[in-house]
Amino acid sequence: MKFPVKIFLIVLPLYMTVVSYVYIWTFLLCLESLKGVRVLVTGASTGIGEQVAYHYARLGAQIVITARRAHALNKVAKKCQDLGAQKILYIPADMASPAEANRVVEDAEEQLEGLDYIVLNHIGPSPYRMWDGDVDHMRWLMQVNFHSYVQMTQKALPALEKSMGSIVVVSSLIGKLCSPYALPYIATKFAVNGFFGSLQHELAMKQSNVSVSVCILGFIDTDSSMEKTKPYPAREAAWQVVKAGALRQSEVFYPWYTYYCTLIRDWFPYFRDLRSVTSYRD
Repeated sequence: MKFPVKIFLIVLPLYMTVVSYVYIWTFLLCLESLKGVRVLVTGASTGIGEQVAYHYARLGAQIVITARRAHALNKVAKKCQDLGAQKILYIPADMASPAEANRVVEDAEEQLEGLDYIVLNHIGPSPYRMWDGDVDHMRWLMQVNFHSYVQMTQKALPALEKSMGSIVVVSSLIGKLCSPYALPYIATKFAVNGFFGSLQHELAMKQSNVSVSVCILGFIDTDSSMEKTKPYPAREAAWQVVKAGALRQSEVFYPWYTYYCTLIRDWFPYFRDLRSVTSYRD
């Protein structure tokens, strides 16, 4: 019995070393391949989307950024140019309008002569409080945070098929955990996780060239981050988003605790609910 244990203790470190080497080498090759890629980033005027644009710029990508505020996009575009983007364009648009969502994808494909990545990151503002029964706000937020994602995906898929491209979706931990105080937002993120998780399966069944990466993020330091929480840096979160697309990962979690929170949800529902209540006391 001792002999196999000794072999295991020798082989395991070697195996881990080889796996780590292969992962690092693959990642470095993927980063090199991002030079010149054509990327559309939504919600790029601030927060995670802004930082995603900067990371792609440093890697020499061709980028189209979009958000509602033209003046903010202009500032981000100038910085992307300084950081080394091969091309940088911006399209002001309101994703509450289905026509605007379509126009952004069409214009991006026309300006970049195709598309390799689409990073869906935009969200609409929603109050951090108990739900007051406002169904109209729920419908509006669902259009911005979910329906526009689906619409832009449908519009971009033909171009992404040609380029063997990737759909990168920025989602949230509370799209996997039921929590108080942000019902409209949570509902949209549950929809996002469900749709794009299922789309991964359907594209695989069709043997599609397109990958889908869903990024499950915890509380990040952005303008829209929840109160009463300690946020993690947006720049690091954005880097995880870029890596997910480059490595064509199906799902990534940032920060580290988000993955274990999803396990607690299924394994220990009582403690999940207790933690939820105690975490959000007034």
